[in-house]
Amino acid sequence: MITKMDKYSFILHHSNLTLFLERIKELGVVDITREGRAIDSRSQELLSSVQRYPATIKGLKELVDKIEEGDRSTLQERDNLLELSPSQLLKRGEALLQKRRGLNEELSLNRSWLKESIPWGVVDSKDIERIEALGYLPHFYTISEKSFKEEWNALYPIEIINRIGGRLYFVLLSKEGEEIGFNHPESKLPPHSLLYYQKRVEEIESKIAQLEEEALLLYREREAMEEELKRAKVEFDLYMAKASSVEEVEGSISILKGFAPSESRSAIEAFLEREELYYLIEEATEEDDPPVKLKNNFFSRLFEPIGKLYMLPKYGEVDLTPYFAPFYMLFFGFCLGDMGYGATILLGATVAKFFYPKFKPYLTLGQFLGFGAVLMASLTGTFFGTSLQETIPMSSSVKALFFSDIKMFWFSILFGLFQIIFAKLVRAIALFRRRGPQYALPDIGWSIVIIWAAWYYATTMQDDIVMPQFVNWIAIVGALFILLFTSDSGNIFKRLFKGGTAFYDVTGVFGDMLSYIRLFGLGTSGGILGMVVNAVAISMASIPYLGWLLALIMLLFGHTLVLLLSGLGAFVHPMRLTFVEFYKNAGFEGGGRGYKPLGELNS
Repeated sequence: MITKMDKYSFILHHSNLTLFLERIKELGVVDITREGRAIDSRSQELLSSVQRYPATIKGLKELVDKIEEGDRSTLQERDNLLELSPSQLLKRGEALLQKRRGLNEELSLNRSWLKESIPWGVVDSKDIERIEALGYLPHFYTISEKSFKEEWNALYPIEIINRIGGRLYFVLLSKEGEEIGFNHPESKLPPHSLLYYQKRVEEIESKIAQLEEEALLLYREREAMEEELKRAKVEFDLYMAKASSVEEVEGSISILKGFAPSESRSAIEAFLEREELYYLIEEATEEDDPPVKLKNNFFSRLFEPIGKLYMLPKYGEVDLTPYFAPFYMLFFGFCLGDMGYGATILLGATVAKFFYPKFKPYLTLGQFLGFGAVLMASLTGTFFGTSLQETIPMSSSVKALFFSDIKMFWFSILFGLFQIIFAKLVRAIALFRRRGPQYALPDIGWSIVIIWAAWYYATTMQDDIVMPQFVNWIAIVGALFILLFTSDSGNIFKRLFKGGTAFYDVTGVFGDMLSYIRLFGLGTSGGILGMVVNAVAISMASIPYLGWLLALIMLLFGHTLVLLLSGLGAFVHPMRLTFVEFYKNAGFEGGGRGYKPLGELNS
């Protein structure tokens, strides 16, 4: 759900603005509307700091990561670095990174020339000048060995310099002003010899190594730069909040607008009573465009990062996170399609929580996704590519409980239809609350018609499935809801016309339904890949002596690879079903901005 917000209007003397913002920052719950941008030199300077520090720290880290651990321990810290201010460290780091980029470009160019000079050896411009001084002009050629004709040696003064990769590199001499009549394009010789480029590459690599050592020394002082970055963020936040205030009465009065959760009203009022200002508090409306703060239970809160990958809902809109969360967990399991892979994710996330408590919410999400995989894959009984019903002795009645491929195919479609209907009912309830009963009727009608159509189709496929007559009458009522209430504007004829054309949306419902076949496809492909890994491992086991070791390596490597591949698909495709099919049928609009109270150091 979305936390209810209060709208605050602050009116205070301009001279008190800075102090007021400092104090409200300490309160930490008011989101001041930031409409200003870098409007003057100070804001430009602060924005530059906020951007430059993280870029420099990241660049230094990339250089440091290239230094071997053994080499790091031999480097000695320099005292003068410890005396540099954060701004001096920043400038020195930026200069180092800029020099590193220049050296990288130069190194890339010289390596390219080195590669081209290898076939020609130590020939350089001085050698060519000496040949020309004797009255000859050298012509350099590259040609495949098959195309080289031996009679050329008798016709022309040719010297073969090198043979590499099935190609000949040779030089042909001619006297000045003489037509050689050799109809092949000449090769361009590098400006310098092989020895020159070898030496130049070594020199540049040495300079880069020195820069990496200096980068390590600078990176050890990153805490000072990180602290300065935090300070700059807070100062920039305060400055832009101040810059976005509206000044009235010839600059002597400032008017600010802010938002805060309604549950914090009493604490904010107590704070404002101590301040020298006039303020107004009112319930925020959708027209005020307040920031959005999500507030969900333990389970749904785990899936909020997934929803934020798309966008936040608008204020006043329904937060769909609690509604798509269980579907996403089960869809993930459906796509993964293997109990063993699900158990691996569940166990891995559980163990990782002890070592990485900082990532506990994400690892808990991993636990639920792993459990969903175990649950959904148990329908087919697939465990690391092996069918349990074929490997474990069990009665026919127990085997009958497992789903066949055709059952999983239809189950994926029915599961999708259920989510589509659920989404339409969520939208109907939201419209009922926000606008009134008549606006909810079209979605209710669509839900009824979809259920009737699916039920009717089932009766044509299975003789034992029967549809009572009264269900047809209910379907007619649902169709009338679509026809009569799809549009609420214009005269009765326009409304009927729009309602009639709305039935064309059945093609969209059919397309949405087919999208859910991907659940079956991904789950089946993962199981097949796991089965292939097992088959290859079994064939390797028959190899004398080392067969068991090769089979074990194949099982570990193969199933790890399949798990990673299937896990990626299982994460992405349910997201697509959520953001396209579910969000569309639920009437999601989105476009909300996140709640960020003044002083909060969000990246």
